[in-house]
Amino acid sequence: MNNNNHQKIFELIVEKANELYPSKNITKNSPLIGDNAKLDSMELVTFLVEVEQEINERFNTTISLMSERAMSRSSSPFRNVEALVEYILELINE
Repeated sequence: MNNNNHQKIFELIVEKANELYPSKNITKNSPLIGDNAKLDSMELVTFLVEVEQEINERFNTTISLMSERAMSRSSSPFRNVEALVEYILELINE
């Protein structure tokens, strides 16, 4: 997948985050999990469901962001926005 799709996915994620949680100021390097996370656990789940649905609609795919595969990685795809973008690209490219 090309750089253009990377940018589209990044913009979609930031747009969705700011739509759901405007006061959180989510950016490319915002931590999504851990001690300094911008979102609490319920907010993260809601956010991931919304992103997953939007990605599936816009890219005509059926990815699942919260799978065992994602949870079992040594480096979480939810550690920050950029990691999430890279993980989504990986899933779409399969």
